[in-house]
Amino acid sequence: MVARNGIRSDVYDSYSEIGGLLTFGIPPFKLEKEVVIRRRHILEGMGIQFVLNTRIGDDKPFEALIEEYDAVFLGMGTYTYVRGGFPGEDLEGVFDALPYLVSNVYRELEISKRAAARIDLEGKNVVVLGGGDTGMDCNRTAIRQGAASVSCAYRRDEENMPGSRREVMNSKEEGVNFLFNQQPLEIVGGDHVTGVKLIKTQLREPDAGGRRRPEPVPGTEQIVPADAVIIAFGFRPNPPDWFSDFNVETLPNGRVRVSRAGEHPCQTTNPKVFAGGDMARGSDLVVTAVFEGREAARGIVRYLSADP
Repeated sequence: MVARNGIRSDVYDSYSEIGGLLTFGIPPFKLEKEVVIRRRHILEGMGIQFVLNTRIGDDKPFEALIEEYDAVFLGMGTYTYVRGGFPGEDLEGVFDALPYLVSNVYRELEISKRAAARIDLEGKNVVVLGGGDTGMDCNRTAIRQGAASVSCAYRRDEENMPGSRREVMNSKEEGVNFLFNQQPLEIVGGDHVTGVKLIKTQLREPDAGGRRRPEPVPGTEQIVPADAVIIAFGFRPNPPDWFSDFNVETLPNGRVRVSRAGEHPCQTTNPKVFAGGDMARGSDLVVTAVFEGREAARGIVRYLSADP
């Protein structure tokens, strides 16, 4: 939308290809990467320039963007992993979901610089902790890598899973074993993970968010054998320290404070800076981020049009 209004724009990306998690987080069997590459060609034809392998704050200071551009949009996502806070999360053989998925995409795209770092679970008994779409991506990726078995533990029942019904169904069809109403207590092992200690749960009254609260049932502990464990509990905002230097305020939960109405939607507390997507709303769907990007573009166009 910004380009269609005759405004030149540059896109800075820390990855080696555009798309962020569309390219490097979502597995190729869910989103063919040729779609993103085709989109890049279209955008470049509209005059948009992409500056890749550039991390703002490290490779290029944010101050340089403020000085060089008339408006800046932040779409940096959420990358702080939610941990369970139980023993054994740092054992060898325990992986966070995103590094696992990203390493696999690097190998799929034959990006040699990162391909050697691929986390390969072929022949291993894998336990995935978490019931969201990221957990389902991990399930199905491990199956495709040739894991000996894949089990997915979730502390609520199937009806209350946050993952899409289609993804759960696809995981089941591909051989994933779901362990519903099972809450992890500990990842066990010596130098390397050997299993996950789970306890059965029963659902009680809804919590503040309207979802039924899981309550552990004493005496129902069991250890599920595992050679590898993937933690997929979701993500939290990770605002960089330099936000405060440029009057970009965040909410207590770390999300960027933006306007939701008025002439300049998605504008931050710094009038020149706009933000949208997960870093402003929290982890959500791609279509939501696309919508907010369009809203921010509308706000930027109005902001620049009003600037004498």
